[in-house]
Amino acid sequence: MGPQQPAARATGARIRGFDWLRGIAVLVMIQTHALGLLRPELRSGLLWTRLQWVDGLVAPAFIFSAGFSLALVQVRGAAAGMRAVRVRKTLRRLGEVLLVATLLNWMWFPIFREPRWIFRIDILHCIGLSLLLALPIFALLSPPPRLLSWVSLALAAVVFGVSPFAEHVRGPLAALANGSTESVFPLLPWGGYVYLGASAGAVAAYDPRKLPWWIGGLLVAGAVLWIATPQLAAVYPPHQFWVTNPANHASRWTQVCALLLVLFALERSPAGARAVSRIPFVELFATSSLAGYFFHQMLLFYRIAGFSFEARWGNSCSWPKYWLVLVLLIAATAVLTWAMDRVYSRLWNPLWTRLQKVDSSATGAPSQRGQARHAP
Repeated sequence: MGPQQPAARATGARIRGFDWLRGIAVLVMIQTHALGLLRPELRSGLLWTRLQWVDGLVAPAFIFSAGFSLALVQVRGAAAGMRAVRVRKTLRRLGEVLLVATLLNWMWFPIFREPRWIFRIDILHCIGLSLLLALPIFALLSPPPRLLSWVSLALAAVVFGVSPFAEHVRGPLAALANGSTESVFPLLPWGGYVYLGASAGAVAAYDPRKLPWWIGGLLVAGAVLWIATPQLAAVYPPHQFWVTNPANHASRWTQVCALLLVLFALERSPAGARAVSRIPFVELFATSSLAGYFFHQMLLFYRIAGFSFEARWGNSCSWPKYWLVLVLLIAATAVLTWAMDRVYSRLWNPLWTRLQKVDSSATGAPSQRGQARHAP
């Protein structure tokens, strides 16, 4: 036999640095949304400003990780001869993301009386729709992953580059293009992070040794654009710099990439890996980020028998009390996430496996179980 290709050699290996990034992002996201518990007069000053800076990296890290994972699994699925199976599984998961996103909109807004709220794009909608649009491209280009990495990088440049112009879009596409219809995370510019992460995911799939170098390259490119802020601010017609300008987003992905390089270094060190793994709930939220997002929103805002964290402590916490209540919120979210994991693994996953077997038997294709040793 000839030498094994890097993509095959890497099949199934987890990139723990990205797992940790996702888990940390969920923890910080909970902290971000819980800031409404603080007394209004405390929402200023050095600590508040520092938290706002950190919190501004949560969405980029979350969406970047989603794009990375999508490209990684599509390339691995193609390398294992399971591209169609992987696409179907991905579609199921994207359906779950969009279902939860719609459920949250239903919880917060009267979507049946005012259907326009269904189309409000929050972060889960942004991730689900961006991945859904990217999936055909990633599936098609998954066999030549080097090409996928460069195409994804080019698509990221296009999305970020045209975003300032999208502020002026009106009509049916406005919800996807900008915040004029109260969308919080429109696909322009936030979908750009999907393609940016996908470029790294394709590299990780065919040669994980090159991943730190690729992330380093993204960091350098982002730093260059960051330095060119005055030029990039001036090249566009009037726009909201902090929302759509590529230089602003370059500063964000530069910092996310810097954190990733630190996590990669810790991943290579047994002591470092143990230290990160000991951060409470990082590993849990790394693999169950959707459940973590849903349950912390439920606990924080949705009133059950009149109780929610916001109803009980909203606008009333001092800084010491805020941190104590935040710990309670994170712990409660973790318990519910852990319980959902048990339900998912014991009920939904076995049901899906049986459905896959029935589908395989009907089409004459090999079952997923029969190919399990090759699955990514």
